[in-house]
Amino acid sequence: MSAAARCGSFDAVCRLFGLTAGTARVRATFWLLDAPDSLEVQSHRNADGVGLGYFGADGAVVLDKQPVAAFRDEEFARAARQAESSAFVAHVRWATAGGRTERNTHPFVMEGRVMAHNGGFGPLAQLDTELGPYRRLVLGETDSERYFALITKETDARGGDVAAGIAAAASWIGTRLPVSSLNVVVAAPGELWALRYPRQHALHILERPAGGELHVRSSTSSVHAPELTDAASVVVASEALDGESGWRMLEPGELVHVRADLSVESFVAVPDEPAHLVPLPAGNPNIDT
Repeated sequence: MSAAARCGSFDAVCRLFGLTAGTARVRATFWLLDAPDSLEVQSHRNADGVGLGYFGADGAVVLDKQPVAAFRDEEFARAARQAESSAFVAHVRWATAGGRTERNTHPFVMEGRVMAHNGGFGPLAQLDTELGPYRRLVLGETDSERYFALITKETDARGGDVAAGIAAAASWIGTRLPVSSLNVVVAAPGELWALRYPRQHALHILERPAGGELHVRSSTSSVHAPELTDAASVVVASEALDGESGWRMLEPGELVHVRADLSVESFVAVPDEPAHLVPLPAGNPNIDT
């Protein structure tokens, strides 16, 4: 697998973000720009691309992504301030070589759902064969977009059950291909799914009730963001973005489904380690120790 085909490499530290507010439409500005460890802050360490996916009032997907660092992307900052949606998926990318194109930048969209992935796996020829006609959904070079196509195929085969589709896709890849991480966030209007797999890449969840303060990165003061403080929401992220209590790291193989009423279903969907785990280098900050 070429470097261009990966999020970065097998030791990549791309970063994921997902948010749903159920039936409410909110802005994710705090988490994307203002939190102590916002996506903009993380982009100084993951500078090879940024993308934001969300849903318009009619439920249609809106994608805003560029193969540049978020902190340099005025369009990302504008979208982060203005976009309103019931669910968001965002991603900042670190590519070790090649592949810095818009088509290879996360998130991706298929059948009305948005997805971003952190990690790497391959080679890809066997997966391309497995995808069959679903290979047509893949527009770029990445393993991540192929992973999404496999999730879509397995979801369709299970009557639209996205959680079952994610579990089946991760299990298929984990059984057959060398894997560093299959961490993934998938969103539909008002719904969110996330998988942490395997152990060596972190993924966290935060369930926020309505009310409470949000702490900006520039000081210890609080900010009132009506769209987020007045509406309950659930956030999934590679890092605990605000450093506050309440974040929980998902267990290895754990899959969560946040429904439109913000109830959270959680279970270990992929219990076994990958058959061919590619360990991260010692000292990599993404390792869960």
